[in-house]
Amino acid sequence: MAANGSSTVRYLQTARALRSVAQGVAIVDMTLYLRDLQWSAAEIGGVMSAAGVCGAALILLVGVLSDRVGRKPFLFAYECMTACAALVIGLCRNPYILAVAIVLTGFGRGQNGAAGPFTPAEQAWLASGVARERRSKVFSTNTALGFFGMALGAVLGGLPRLWMHSLAGAAAYRPLFFGLCVISLGCAMVIARAPGGKAPQRRGSKDHANAEPLDSKATEQILERDVRRQENRNMAKLAFVNLLNGLGVGFVGPMVTYWFAARFGADSAQIGVTLAGSFVVTGLAAMFSGIAAERFGMVRSVVWLRLAGVVFMLILPLMPTFWLASAVYTIRSALSRGTQGTRSALGSSVTRDQRRGFSLSINSFFTRLASAIGPSLSGALLDSGSFALPFLLAGGLQLVSSLLYGYMFRYFDADRSQKSP
Repeated sequence: MAANGSSTVRYLQTARALRSVAQGVAIVDMTLYLRDLQWSAAEIGGVMSAAGVCGAALILLVGVLSDRVGRKPFLFAYECMTACAALVIGLCRNPYILAVAIVLTGFGRGQNGAAGPFTPAEQAWLASGVARERRSKVFSTNTALGFFGMALGAVLGGLPRLWMHSLAGAAAYRPLFFGLCVISLGCAMVIARAPGGKAPQRRGSKDHANAEPLDSKATEQILERDVRRQENRNMAKLAFVNLLNGLGVGFVGPMVTYWFAARFGADSAQIGVTLAGSFVVTGLAAMFSGIAAERFGMVRSVVWLRLAGVVFMLILPLMPTFWLASAVYTIRSALSRGTQGTRSALGSSVTRDQRRGFSLSINSFFTRLASAIGPSLSGALLDSGSFALPFLLAGGLQLVSSLLYGYMFRYFDADRSQKSP
């Protein structure tokens, strides 16, 4: 069981690393590609928002079904969808077809190697092979791999500058999208070979239940009801906190590349270097976050790091030069996004395995639904020349989210040594 769990973790982390390289390329070049196709900031923000709404809707479906039919089919389907979308984006300029491909896969939203709307299936599969007391470290390592892969992808995202003389304008980005198609097919092969991923076993069989004494079954039903109520309360609290955080993330995340280009006139190579540096530092911070969580507790480590990140979010739009803004953005990313693995570990631990996909889908749904609103609003603000307000709104929302997270889950650290549910 342990050996199989370790093997599963290795396969899933390999897929995460490959997937994150592709996403690193997309976060640098997707909005710049659309900009060269004469899309406005509002139009780019609108399609990113639509991608968030579509992803939120799929998340609910995937989370529930993955608890019933297994995790592997959904991750495999996602990789195939992404490969097809990358091929379409590389071949087509039709705005409606491009919009459909982006909306279905979330290209350019910067998901740090996560499997888009299929992330609940990925996280539930990963958590099933890891004891609760080890999840923070494993999930933080998983997150770090995603950021390191995003860093490599961000560097590769600057390659169009090398052949812009022979492939002018939007055409310069097309070879990269063909490469993303190949990477996604490689991820699909890794997922296909990964062990496990089947539906979790339900506790007790029908025959066993019929053989139990009546009072024993009644007692078990009462205990089950109490456990489910506690799980539901935890899910509701976490969903509310993630709603606020997702709204804040949406104001900045998908449009930051456009912001650097519009605010400072930066090109894809400069932005790629900035994002690559931020991803490397954030990956290191993610590993530190896992260690800090084991020593100080998941909740404490998340709250203090994210509060520090809020400070840098608020001062980012005040920076007068591109490189100063890049440095502040890198520090902000490390402090705030470096806690992603630890937060995922807590989110996967508030329910038992048979409800884990549902729990993760609920929380991801609220995060993505809220984050879908941000790009449309920030796109409109950028078109109007307001380069600071998106960051101020994001910082305020993340401040409230972090404080509520610490308050609502302050007792969770006391139970972090319990065994996996």
